[in-house]
Amino acid sequence: MGGFFIRPLRRGRDAGCRVSSDIFSIYRRRLSSERGYVKKDRGGRLSVALAYPNHYGLGMSNLGFQTVYGMLNDREDVLAERVFLPEGDEMSLYLQTGQRLVSLESQRPLDSFEIIAFSIPFENDYGNILTMLSLGGLSARSADRGRNQAIIMAGGITTFLNPEPLADIMDLFLLGEAEEVLSPFIDRVVDFLRMEKTKSEILKGLAREVTGAYVPSLYRASYNNEGLLASFEPLEEGVPPRVRAAKASFSSKGVARSIVTSADTQFGNKVLLEASRGCGHSCRFCAAGFVYRPPRLHPEETLGLAVDEAISYCGRIGLIAAAVSDVPGIENITAGILRKGARFSVSSLRAETLTAGLLDHLRVSGQKTVTIAPEAGSDRLRRVINKHLTEDQILDSATLISRAGGFSLRLYFLIGLPTETQEDIEAIPELVKKIKHRVVRESAGRGKIAEIRLSVNCFVPKPFTPFQWHPLDEMLNLKGKQRWLKNALSRVGGVRATFDVPKWAYLQALLCMGDRRVGAILLKAHRLDWDWKAAFRSSEINPDFFVLRPKSVDELMPWDFIDHGLSKRHLAREYEMAVKEKESDICEVGSCVRCGVCKLYPKESKEKNA
Repeated sequence: MGGFFIRPLRRGRDAGCRVSSDIFSIYRRRLSSERGYVKKDRGGRLSVALAYPNHYGLGMSNLGFQTVYGMLNDREDVLAERVFLPEGDEMSLYLQTGQRLVSLESQRPLDSFEIIAFSIPFENDYGNILTMLSLGGLSARSADRGRNQAIIMAGGITTFLNPEPLADIMDLFLLGEAEEVLSPFIDRVVDFLRMEKTKSEILKGLAREVTGAYVPSLYRASYNNEGLLASFEPLEEGVPPRVRAAKASFSSKGVARSIVTSADTQFGNKVLLEASRGCGHSCRFCAAGFVYRPPRLHPEETLGLAVDEAISYCGRIGLIAAAVSDVPGIENITAGILRKGARFSVSSLRAETLTAGLLDHLRVSGQKTVTIAPEAGSDRLRRVINKHLTEDQILDSATLISRAGGFSLRLYFLIGLPTETQEDIEAIPELVKKIKHRVVRESAGRGKIAEIRLSVNCFVPKPFTPFQWHPLDEMLNLKGKQRWLKNALSRVGGVRATFDVPKWAYLQALLCMGDRRVGAILLKAHRLDWDWKAAFRSSEINPDFFVLRPKSVDELMPWDFIDHGLSKRHLAREYEMAVKEKESDICEVGSCVRCGVCKLYPKESKEKNA
C-alpha cells in the first residue's frame, strides 16, 4: 500500500499544460460512477486540492478523507476538489504525455490550487506524497518552493503521531481532529488572503493563532553529541512551544458519514458511518487507542437517526468503530437496519463483546468474514500488551461465530512484541489448533467447515504509546519467527496464513519513530528511484538509530511538542507494568485522571455517558 515502488517521472518531450483527453475520459467515467460529489465554480472561493497519497479506491474508502471533503465543500467560500495517486493506465498516460497531475472534479492542475492538503493515514504512503508533488510540478522541499506557490499541508493520524519526517516537505501541519480544527483554520486563511498577506506572513499567523497549526520552519531542533534530540523550540515570538491537538466534541457534532459513494472502492456503494471514536481498552501497542482519547460514543438514539438518514440515501451501511460490538445498543441498531430492508457491514469486533444477536444480524446482512484479534498466542503476552482478553474468551467467541454459521474466521496476530519469547510464538499455532477444534465441532453438523485465515504482522512501535521506547525486533529474528510459524501452521491443516514483509515494517518504524533528519533519507530514496539500501548507505545517520535502539524514558522524543493531554509519566508507568506482565484498568472516562486526557478535555470526557 505504500509508495516505495513508484518510479521517478519520465515525462514526454512535449510536456504541456493541457489535460490529456485520455486522462479526462478516465476521470469523467470515474465521476459518472459516483453519487454525491461536489462541483463548484471557482469564483472568488478559496481553492483547496484535497490529496490522498494513494489510489482512488483506497482514498474513497477512508472516512476521514470523505469527512474533510464534505466539511470543506459545505462552506460557500471554499472550493475543494480531490486528487489521488494515479494508477495503472492512468499513471502511464501521465508519464507518456508529461501532463501535470490534475484534480478529479474539474481536471485543474494541482499547482493551480491555493492550498494542497494531504490526508495521510499511513506512514508507508509518504513516498507517494513525493511522487504526487513531482507529478504536479512542485518541489519536494518546502524551502525550494516559491513564495507565491500553494500552501502545502497535511493532516491525518500519522501527522499528529509524529509529523517530523515530513517537516522539510510540508509548509504546515494541522494537528488534531478535523471537526475541531478545520473551520477555524480556513477562517483565518480567508482573512489573511483578504488582507493580502504573503505566504510567510500567513504561515506565521496561523502558527500563532490557530489551535493545532504547526509550521515546522518556525521551530529549531538541536542534537547532542550522541545524536539524541537535545532541544526543540520555536524561533518566533508568539509561536507556542507545544502544539495542542484538538479533540472533537461529539455532543456538538453530527455522526461522521461518507459524502460520496462509488462502486470503485473497497466498500463498494456503501455509506460509511462512524459509530464511535477512540477505544477505552488501552492496548499498549495501539496508537489510535491513545491519541483518540477520550473514547467517545454516540447515544443510541443519535446513531439510530443517522442510520435512518443514511438508509434513505443508500441501502448499504458500513459501521466504523474501533470495536463495533462495544457500541451501546448495537443489536437494536443493526436489527433496525434489517427491518428497513437495508444491509450493513462492520469494520471490527471485540471477541469478548461479540453476541449471538449481532452475529445473526451480520449473517442475514451477508457479511462473509468475522475478524477477531487475539494479537498474541499466550495469555502471558496478552497481559503484557494489556489486551484484556483470555484464551477462554477467544475460544468462546470462536464457538459463537461457528455456531452462527456462514462465516469465515479471520485472526490477527502480532510478532516481535515486547518481552516475546519462543514459547509465545509456539503458543500461536497451539491456540489456532484449539480454535480449529471448536470450529470443526460446531460446523460438523452442517457438513461445511468454516475457513480459518490468519494475518500475522510485525509489531511496529508507535509514538504516544507505552511501547514508544521499545525497539523494533531485529529483521533476522522476525524472518526466523515467520519461517517457524509458516512451518508449524502448515501442519495444522485447513488454515491459511499471510505474513507481512519485515523490511516494510522496518521502514514504517523509521518513518513513524524518526525525527526530521529522517526526511533527508526519504528525499534521497525518492531521488534514487526508491533504492532504500542506497539511501541508507549515503545517509549521515544510521536508520537503526531510530528503529532498533531502545530509548530511555527520559529521552526527548521528536513528537513531545504535540499535546494530546497524555501524561508521559502515565505512558512510562504503563511500559513498566508491561515489562512486569501486569494489566492496567481500561479507560474509565470522566472518573479518573490517570492518563491526563480527561483533565485537559473535560467536555469531551463527559460525552461517554451522554
